[in-house]
Amino acid sequence: MTAVARPLRLSRWVGAPLLAGLALSLVLATPIHLLGLPLPEPVTLMVPAFAWGVIRPALAPAFALLLGGLALDVLWGAPSGLWAISLLAGYLPVLAIRNVLAGQSNLVLGAWYAVTCLVAQGVGWLITAAVTGSPPALAATGLQWLSTVLLFPFAVWLISRFRDADVRFR
Repeated sequence: MTAVARPLRLSRWVGAPLLAGLALSLVLATPIHLLGLPLPEPVTLMVPAFAWGVIRPALAPAFALLLGGLALDVLWGAPSGLWAISLLAGYLPVLAIRNVLAGQSNLVLGAWYAVTCLVAQGVGWLITAAVTGSPPALAATGLQWLSTVLLFPFAVWLISRFRDADVRFR
């Protein structure tokens, strides 16, 4: 018996991951300490940014990343547009190589996800350095990158959830 492809509904494909990422960012931004350490602040919207690029091209994810990035700017007190540009800087290359990524193993996807996070956070680092006149601490940026990379299983889940809507995966 062959599986029937489910149509992509914008609210499930774009809206739910965007809201989940923003909600998780809000929770992780609370001043709670566990074992004397603050909660990590990964760029949670990198998960849908990567997954959306792999799943299929569309205008809605880019617009959602723009809005989500502006929300992160407000939440984290970043210069307006910093995270919107950074997220799009990660999303667009994935979109460009999505045919290469189709059908790859999770190990290969994980490596590309780590590089995508590095690109997005590198752009954010450069913009912050240019706007403020001093570069952000590399150790803090590296920890944020690592905590973002550790969210990769959620990107795999999102890709697997919606890959039936893309004929390349059948």
